[in-house]
Amino acid sequence: MTAVRSLAYQLVFLPWTMLLSIVYLPLLVFAPRRVMQRCAAFWLESCLFLQRNILGLSFEIRGLENLPRGPAIVAAKHQSAWDTMVFHHLLADPAYILKRELLFLPFIGWYLKKSGQVPIDRRAGMKALKLMVDGARQALADQRQIVIFPEGHRQAPGTAGDYHSGVAMLYGALDAPLIPVALNSGLFWRRNAFIRHSGVITLEVLPALPRGLDRKAVMLLLQQRVEAATRSLENDALRRFPHLSPLQSIEPGVTSVVDKSVE
Repeated sequence: MTAVRSLAYQLVFLPWTMLLSIVYLPLLVFAPRRVMQRCAAFWLESCLFLQRNILGLSFEIRGLENLPRGPAIVAAKHQSAWDTMVFHHLLADPAYILKRELLFLPFIGWYLKKSGQVPIDRRAGMKALKLMVDGARQALADQRQIVIFPEGHRQAPGTAGDYHSGVAMLYGALDAPLIPVALNSGLFWRRNAFIRHSGVITLEVLPALPRGLDRKAVMLLLQQRVEAATRSLENDALRRFPHLSPLQSIEPGVTSVVDKSVE
């Protein structure tokens, strides 16, 4: 049944996405950025709707009281493609830090650029950092929220990737709270996997980190809090949904913090 549901989801999701990609084309020329962002939010909400009604996969949010309404830097665990869909549901006008190569993809890249996301050219070194900070500063000035995945890539459940220090640079350069986010999406929707499991993904918004920490301290504290909360959410999901594949637990502390400047 899980495989049938996963196939049915793809058979609806792909044509629906292709249809909207074509319908939205005039917006690239005639619509302001905020309209494009609202249209992106509509598509993403429709994806969440399809997941609930075809896959039997819904989600719950904990710690919403920790999410400010105004400008903020949201640093989230990254386990699944689902993670890139949910923040338009949580935030009024999110700006993702993402790799520049995505902007060159047909359709999706055009819409990412139009909606005002913040691209990073990882080959540009310190110049990339400056552009990232400048783009994030402009987004915050527009009362938006920055979304960054400090690990840069999706990680398997039960594991912690390297936390790159670009997030610490944003924390130090911008006057905005840094909000850690933990989640357990990878147990239900694994990287590059066709199968999507039913159940309830949990995303937890953690309290903002203290202001005024140095780069090393903020990186260590961010990773400790996100990974500890993620392990707790994973263990909770395995108890609630016995059909999920078990994982090898790891210590909830830090594996490594990498002093790299580009996520």
